[in-house]
Amino acid sequence: MRTTYMAKGHEVERKWYVVDAEGQTLGRLSSEVASILRGKHKPTFTPHVDTGDHVIIINAEKIHLTGNKLMDKKYYRHSRYPGSLKTTTAGEMRANKPERLLELSIKGMMPKGSLGRQMTKKLNVYAGPEHPHAAQKPEAYELRG
Repeated sequence: MRTTYMAKGHEVERKWYVVDAEGQTLGRLSSEVASILRGKHKPTFTPHVDTGDHVIIINAEKIHLTGNKLMDKKYYRHSRYPGSLKTTTAGEMRANKPERLLELSIKGMMPKGSLGRQMTKKLNVYAGPEHPHAAQKPEAYELRG
């Protein structure tokens, strides 16, 4: 009788990929990167094991948002003190912290809990075209569509 293959955490081989965000739409890029971080692109995908690869995103400042999302989409944060709710639009965030815009989008597509946090740690986002991970020999990743 054949059983289903279940990957073990210590047996997983991880690659490094570089994704260029220039001209890409935020949601489409985020869903593709979340899939790579989870390991869904591999035949050895196992839902309860981190089988994903490392992802480096460059040119985060050149990400594209459709429609009126630059003005209408809002991000909230709260310090838990009364009256301390802060609001930032997507346009302000793209101008000031473009890395955070992508990180929040991808984090929302990851599993909730300790496994999702472990997978999210393999994400590196940079606003410009340079990154300090040349020693890992990352491969360029072509997005679908």
